[in-house]
Amino acid sequence: MRLLLTSGGVTNPSIRSALEEMLGKPVGECTALLVPTAMWGHPMCGPASVQRSAAGGTSSPHFSGLGWGSVGVLELTALPTIGEDRWIPWVREADVLLVDGGDATYLCHWVRESGLADLLPSLPDTVWVGVSAGSMVMTPRIGSDFVSWPSAPDDRTLGVVDFSIFPHLDLFPTNTLADAERWAADIGGPAYAIDEQTAISVVDATVEVVSEGQWVAFGTD
Repeated sequence: MRLLLTSGGVTNPSIRSALEEMLGKPVGECTALLVPTAMWGHPMCGPASVQRSAAGGTSSPHFSGLGWGSVGVLELTALPTIGEDRWIPWVREADVLLVDGGDATYLCHWVRESGLADLLPSLPDTVWVGVSAGSMVMTPRIGSDFVSWPSAPDDRTLGVVDFSIFPHLDLFPTNTLADAERWAADIGGPAYAIDEQTAISVVDATVEVVSEGQWVAFGTD
């Protein structure tokens, strides 16, 4: 699986170019599945948040509204009740999974519980585009400050990559560089703080920062 891990989506030409290089064809020729599941685990999200994400167009211009050939919704919490024979073909036929933000620990729980985690290694050509928690879920840990789901056992996530991500750098009062530095000290491993104009590309274990904005690496040497 190829990963494009973002804070705010495909927000500039550099990130879009990286995305289309991963896809191997224009966005307009691709089939996408939107995964809104993380939103249900975050207290600041709800039905209106999911609706905006799924609506595409001007409601989500940097994500589901990028101009995909088609966009469907894949709600992970429903998958265990409908059977793998139904949903696995949907995932295999998609060019890209658009995994939206919310709470990364809740998303991690449902990626595993749904069976999607077991399927991911068999999808070498599928592109995973994450926003915020949709990116953080691929890391080993997110840090306790980012856990908002009350049932989360800890801050551990899928660990598909070996670095952690601090998103929304300088977007919110609690996401300053000083906050990122304190967070990174607690994480104690390789990490990146990225703003809304930055993405991290992971292709064949090669990690590359794609940015027209600000980012900081911690312990990645």
